[in-house]
Amino acid sequence: MQKIKSEPSTLHDDELLRRMLSGDEEAFRELYRRRQAGIYRFALRMSGSEVIAEDVVQETFLTLMREGARYNAEKGSVSAFLFGIARNHVLKRLERDRGLVQIDAHLESNDGVIPEQLIVDGDPLGELTHNELIDSVRQAVFALPARYREVMLLCDLEEMSYVEAAATIGCAVGTVRSRLHRARAMLTARLAAPAESERGRRHHRVSPAGCLV
Repeated sequence: MQKIKSEPSTLHDDELLRRMLSGDEEAFRELYRRRQAGIYRFALRMSGSEVIAEDVVQETFLTLMREGARYNAEKGSVSAFLFGIARNHVLKRLERDRGLVQIDAHLESNDGVIPEQLIVDGDPLGELTHNELIDSVRQAVFALPARYREVMLLCDLEEMSYVEAAATIGCAVGTVRSRLHRARAMLTARLAAPAESERGRRHHRVSPAGCLV
């Protein structure tokens, strides 16, 4: 009896990678379709640049085609392997372009359309406040040192487990846990500072009669 070949969309990442390395183009396309958005988000939040993020996505999958045989399932998932490749490319670009990277204020493309990977549903009535909050969080995350930024993006944005994040970065699980704890504390402090400053300004703007001037 002839064995029926499974559709790529139903296969696990490991099997897709195995088929890709055997020359199956459909397997590569499915793996790219499945994982490229997460790689893009990670690279974008790490670099603050759409151009760098797009380059990192391309370089990541080119590297996968060249070096995919290095993948070891015992060390982590295919997703963690891909994010590890992407991380290396991002850090190289940040080092090369140090001082030149600009965070995109609204992360929009040239024609003003928000990239599909970043579209999120929000409350239309609170859109302005929602967007301002997202922008504040985005910039506060971007301002974190890279070693803290990456664990927050992997664990909180991409919802990786500590084990997967550790495999991606190449460190101990305890290191991921401590860095994430520190990153969240730093982020909270950065977000609280502007609010405290604004409350202080409002306090000083009150006249003796209790009226705003």
